[in-house]
Amino acid sequence: MSDGEHALVDTKGKFVQVVSDGRKRNDIEWLPGRILLSNKRLVLATNDGKRTIPLSKVSSVTASQMNQPLAQVDSYIKVQAGRNVTLISAKKADEFQEKLYSTLLDQTVVLINHPAVKGGVVQDGGWEKGRLKLDGDCINLAIASGTFVELDIDDVGTVESKEKTIRGDERPLLEVEHTIEGTSVETHISGTPRHVSLIEGLVRQGEQRNIADDVDLSDKETQVLMALYSGISPFKIPDFVDMEIEEVEDVYDRLMEADILEPVRTRREVQLEARGRSIASDAMADQ
Repeated sequence: MSDGEHALVDTKGKFVQVVSDGRKRNDIEWLPGRILLSNKRLVLATNDGKRTIPLSKVSSVTASQMNQPLAQVDSYIKVQAGRNVTLISAKKADEFQEKLYSTLLDQTVVLINHPAVKGGVVQDGGWEKGRLKLDGDCINLAIASGTFVELDIDDVGTVESKEKTIRGDERPLLEVEHTIEGTSVETHISGTPRHVSLIEGLVRQGEQRNIADDVDLSDKETQVLMALYSGISPFKIPDFVDMEIEEVEDVYDRLMEADILEPVRTRREVQLEARGRSIASDAMADQ
């Protein structure tokens, strides 16, 4: 390896190039081989040779759980570098993905607006510079003003991607919904197209895990969800929605069975799961 280069992951797996120089390939075949990741490049090696992908050229990484039975692949990540796209299924999948994202994103400087929305209410904060670092399934954002934001990927409810004028320039923007101390917030992140694309691939994983399926909720269950989403304390919900305590607790039980709420400390204290926040957000938008 060259000076300053060091190995991060050395594992086996399968891989296939599905787009070459911008053209979709029809003769694709998953190849078994060795997958080596350093802090500068990704090497995919077979008995017939090897292919090197410089990390500086990687513009997006997307994870998929789609089963590929003929190739005996349960999951893979899609890596785009320039006009080429490669699917990679590593045996040490979690370690490989974590190291890849960390190498691509650690110490990246981005623009952050936090909290841009809190309890469904738009806040007056502005954009600040911040530095990003990954710690397992958590994105840590150290903002210049001294605020520190922990964004747990498993806690991500919804993600919106758009373009917006920020500090006088048209920039890509991610609106990421998650929780801080049980309250739904949105953290908005902007930066270069490459960095925003890489961050989007990471936070979308949480969104997909917590996507809200169609759920048939009663009016009372919807009222409770919207109240919790707005930041009302679980202990004040009965008075807020004009329901008896026992009736509210029955609602809690049904919503916990549906993985929409989770208990925190006592029976009557609960907080919304990411799936529940997604449902509550949709319900409020329909009001």
